[in-house]
Order: sequence, then structure tokens, then C-alpha cells
Amino acid sequence: MSEDFVVIPLPPIYDLENVKILKALNAASRALGELRGEIKKIPNSQILIDTISLQEAKDSNEVENIVTTDDELYQSSIEFDNVSQAAKEAQNYARALKLGFSIIKEKGILTINDIKKIQEIVSPNHPIRKVPGTVLKNPKTQEIVFTPPQNHIEIVDLLSNLEIYINDASFHDIDALIKMPIVHYQFETIHPFYDGNGRTGRILNMLFLVHQKLLDIPVLYLSSYIIKNKKDYYRLLQEVRTENKWEEWVLWMLKGVELTAKDTIVVVNNIKNLMDDYKIKIRNNHKFYSHDLINTIFKHPYTKYDFLERELNIHRHTARAYLNALADDENKFLTKIKIGKSNYFINEKLLQVLKNR
Repeated sequence: MSEDFVVIPLPPIYDLENVKILKALNAASRALGELRGEIKKIPNSQILIDTISLQEAKDSNEVENIVTTDDELYQSSIEFDNVSQAAKEAQNYARALKLGFSIIKEKGILTINDIKKIQEIVSPNHPIRKVPGTVLKNPKTQEIVFTPPQNHIEIVDLLSNLEIYINDASFHDIDALIKMPIVHYQFETIHPFYDGNGRTGRILNMLFLVHQKLLDIPVLYLSSYIIKNKKDYYRLLQEVRTENKWEEWVLWMLKGVELTAKDTIVVVNNIKNLMDDYKIKIRNNHKFYSHDLINTIFKHPYTKYDFLERELNIHRHTARAYLNALADDENKFLTKIKIGKSNYFINEKLLQVLKNR
């Protein structure tokens, strides 16, 4: 791509409400609405944020070829210091997502300063670019495929324009779900930071849906869709830059929303069904049953005595008795393992649901 490529401020000058896009929009909106309804059936939505967000973190990192295993991913949630760099980066991604969600709940807007805070967790010490020289290369051929804006003032001006586009509905009178791929394209094309742009941009997708009240919590994670269609993802982004092919890009992202929403509905229902099964069986077999107990062993697929102490406000010996009883039960609610000097209790049935999404 020519180095004189110029990133055009938003909104794009293109008809993004043609028949094809509106048809795809209808299907994506319907699936998203169904997902929103299913989420409300889970009594404590934090369970979904704490569990599914880690899977999204794993997938989003994998887009960048940062790979970790499911077991290591969940172990890192309780023993952050003794895990691989890939697992730590996945945890950072999940933390950044939760920060963004809390900002939107508190302020109702998402500013560039907020995005900087999110990116600082995703990739610390890689601020908005001031030094020219950043290019995006084909990892196999090392051919330069895209040169983002190099001038710091231009980058800041484009980010200011993006901030208005995100927060001011009147700036572009178009359905919010169509805006989401526009926001993602623009952020990735500005490529404002020295590192972490892809991961931050994928967090931005989810936060934008919550910001626009299309979802109540950030659980529509497109990274698995992107991994399955990685070549198309990068090709279509590039074709918007080189050939102004907005329609193809928006259609592809709307299809991703539709398919991912349907997949997530299955996961949410499977989690709910498993929780209901645990509730019935634990209530029937153990006098210590409580809603808080169920919430804890579903929020933390890997749990330990400390979690029960804190979240149920009980003594350590009581927490030990509860977890050991659940591990010893013939239903195998939890599996007890020893890592180093500590005992951990794994909700393997929940992990299986999350792995099979």
C-alpha cells in the first residue's frame, strides 16, 4: 500500500443502509436480542463476565499468535505469578475488559482517555505513538501491507474524531450495530499505540455494544469468529483501506455478530442448566447449600479455600469442609488437585462447557 494513504475521518461516505446490509442487520439484531434475553436467566451475570471473558481473552490473544491452554488460563486467575507470559496477557485482557465495562456503567460514555487506560492494561508502557516508523507487515513475506498515520497530531485528531463518533449518535444517523464495524475499522487503521491495538480494538467492539445498550454486559466475543476466519478479517480490513469496500466488511462483521450471538446463547443455556443441576443435587445432599456457594464455584472454575472464606464470609476450616465435601461427593461437583503446597478445586463440568463453546 502506498505510504501516502490517508485515514479519512468518520463518518464514511458510503451507503451503509442498502438492502444487503439491512437484511444482515435484521438477522444480527434478532440474534443479539435473543442473547440479551437468555443472559437475564442467569441470576448473577458476574458469572458470565468472569468465565466467558477469560475464554475471549484467550481467543483474542490467539489472533495475535499468543497461545495458552485452558487449564493454564484458569490457573492464572488464582496464581498469577507462576504462569506463562501468554496466560498473564490473557488475564490482563480480561482485567482491561472489566475496567472498560465499569467505566461505561459509571460514566455512560467512552473517551479516548478511557481507551488509553484499557490499552495500558492490555499492553503496558506502549502509549500513543509519537515516533514515526510503525508499519504493518505480512508476517510471512515481511512485505509492508499498511502504513498507519505517522504524525502524532494527526493520530490524536483522528482519535478525537473517533471519540465523537462513538459517543454522539447524531454524528452519523445510522443503526448502532452498523457503527460497530466502522468503529473497529477506524481504530485498527489509526493503529494509535505502539502495541496492543488489535486486542484493544476487540475489547472496544464489546464495550461499544454495551455503550449502545445492545447488550447489558460484555459477553458477545467476536475473537473466536475472527480466529476461524482470520484471513478474511485481515483481507477485508485492508480492502476498505485500498478499495473502499465498506459493504463487504460490514456484512462480514454483522454475520459474525449473528453467529457469535447464537453460539453464546448455547453456552449461556448450558451454564444455566449445569447451575440448576448443581443447585438441586447440592441442596438435596448437603446442609451447607446456599446461592452464594453456587455462585462462587461457577464464578471461579478453579477455586480455593480463600475464595469461599471471602465470598461466603466463613472461617477457613468451614471453607475446607465445604469444598472437600463437594469433591468427595459421588456427583463429583469439584475435582481436588494439589499444585505446589496449595489445594485447588476444579469445576470440570463448567470448564467442559466453556471449552466446547
